Amino acid sequence: MNKQVATQQRLNMDWMLEELASSVPQTRNVVVLSSDGLCMAQFGTEKDTADRLAAACAGLQSLSAAVGAEFPHGDGKMKLVVIEVDGGFFYLMAAGAGAYLAVLADDDVDAGLIGQRMRDLVARIGQHLTSPPRADRQVP
Repeated sequence: MNKQVATQQRLNMDWMLEELASSVPQTRNVVVLSSDGLCMAQFGTEKDTADRLAAACAGLQSLSAAVGAEFPHGDGKMKLVVIEVDGGFFYLMAAGAGAYLAVLADDDVDAGLIGQRMRDLVARIGQHLTSPPRADRQVP
């Protein structure tokens, strides 16, 4: 993928993330990340914060897959993780092949609404929120 196409996709994703954040009061940060923890897009946060969130989300995704494997009739794939802490909520949702949508929100957010809007976004544009596996580079 050339740099211009990647930049255009990023701009398209940025407005979609902004739409999600603005449609649910008390939403703080929205990040799209790859399964290996790289931030692909962000809204409402600085790059360093988004990178830290993406890295932490990769660990949570891995842990949830390990827990999911304990269900004998499931496929072991993580769909949604919600964490409530003093001060707010964290949501992590599968958003396409190898990609995840993460949201941080204040503690008075409408939890049902944020979950619904995340699902709506993923359903609308999930095919664009993908991160193909990276090929191993051979050193000459």
